Amino acid sequence: MVLTFLAFLLLLTTLSASQVLAQRLRMTPAIVFLVVGIVVAFLPGVPPIVLKPDAVLMLMLPPLIYIAGVSMSWREFKANLRPIALLAIGCVIFTTCAVAAAVHYVLHWPWGVGFVLGAIVSPPDVVAPLAIARRLGLPHRILVILEGEGLANDATALILYRFAVAAVSTGAFSFPEAAGSFIAILICEITYGFAVGWLSLRLRQWSRDTRVEISLSLLTPYLAFWVPEHLGGSGVIATVVCGLYMSWNGPLRISAATRLQGVFFWDIVIWLIEGILFLVVGFQTRVLIEKSKELPVNEILGAIVVVSLIVVMARLVWIYPAAYLPRLLSKRLREQDPAPNWRFVTMIGVTGIRGVVSVAVALALPLSLPDGTGFPYRDLILLVSFGVVFVTIVGLGLSLPTIVRLLGLPEYGLREARQEREHEIAARRQIVNASRKALDKIIAEREVPESLARFLEARHETRFRALPDPPPVNGEHTPPTKGAGMVREIINIERALLHKLLRDNKITDETRRRIERDLDLEESVVNNREKATPL
Repeated sequence: MVLTFLAFLLLLTTLSASQVLAQRLRMTPAIVFLVVGIVVAFLPGVPPIVLKPDAVLMLMLPPLIYIAGVSMSWREFKANLRPIALLAIGCVIFTTCAVAAAVHYVLHWPWGVGFVLGAIVSPPDVVAPLAIARRLGLPHRILVILEGEGLANDATALILYRFAVAAVSTGAFSFPEAAGSFIAILICEITYGFAVGWLSLRLRQWSRDTRVEISLSLLTPYLAFWVPEHLGGSGVIATVVCGLYMSWNGPLRISAATRLQGVFFWDIVIWLIEGILFLVVGFQTRVLIEKSKELPVNEILGAIVVVSLIVVMARLVWIYPAAYLPRLLSKRLREQDPAPNWRFVTMIGVTGIRGVVSVAVALALPLSLPDGTGFPYRDLILLVSFGVVFVTIVGLGLSLPTIVRLLGLPEYGLREARQEREHEIAARRQIVNASRKALDKIIAEREVPESLARFLEARHETRFRALPDPPPVNGEHTPPTKGAGMVREIINIERALLHKLLRDNKITDETRRRIERDLDLEESVVNNREKATPL
């Protein structure tokens, strides 16, 4: 028990150091976590660490999927459902078949084993691509499609994986039966996900306790995931639907205190899960290399190269017909949603980074078949899966900034961010003006004491003066960071005076905490507005 706790502390230390290193190098943390994990795995005295598939699929994957669904806009998800479905379902199936055909005809693997490997490496990761894409300032619709795809593609891949493993184990496969099962799983999990979201939200309203509500929010993804997974589904679809339900219905039903504390709670939880996952995947290198000694190196490297090329090329081959062919065939679609810029389509096509789920699913392969013989090509499948994950995370991850610059996408993202900022300022002004009218009506219709009326009017004037100016078109303006920095400087002066009063015994610690909380909230408002400013 003590050794396990010490290992956990060592993991947290490594994770924190890796995050600092990523910030210093200005690199995506996922890449640094993976590389650091590989380096640590070979340090003298470090015992081999084996990633347990159940720990990923059952413990770590549900919160990642759920919070991604909560963060996703249901309106935008619904508006982009067609491209998301074409990627999350169509591209995953196409990639699985392409990998199976390649390893069968090029590497001479059995068809069934090829489909198993294809299902493992077909879904892009839900974490790494989006983390990289957000840092590059891409147009919003690209981010929405990538996020929506990451939410749903694991479900498709896991279902295909189970069908493929069953086919290898039994030697039989029925396409009509598999298609019927897929549709049944889809319908049942969507219904169940809505039910869990509805129940969780009502329980959180009923409890009216921030600690209980946050605890329920942590339990919700496991309830949504475990039950369908235990009954033979994937659990992913139900968790995604549950998260989207909470995203759409939660804002008016969850208290402000719960929302504020929940943001910080989930931020640290997701950071820990994502970081630990990529570190532990890196730790697997040592175990995998020991397994590779039993296999020819040329065969391993050849398979990694072939499969890596196929997963990258299959996505590019799929993305262009999926983007343009439906519009060529449907005039109504062309009018409702004109053909996208080829640069956007290309960017989505090259953002196909594989991640921890592929490694975890490969590790979950059964050791033997029902007849007692070993699962065919198991070690080679595991090695190739890890190789594809490494190649796509490091190779594609490091090349994406260059690709973005070559495609000229930062200009589109900056223009879009400026428009979004203008809409935000207009919305803030509309809200403040509406509140002023409501305030005047309340003061006129009710017997409001003069002191209270002055307080409410002063609050309104303070909010009105805090409204930001519209961003100028020519780009010449006072940087918003300058004003934010001055406000933080003043807040720090107030904090210093507050602690001087505490040391001089002029206030109690409880008083200090209340005033400090007000200053913290004010600083968080400043930071939030500074982050929202794209100029």
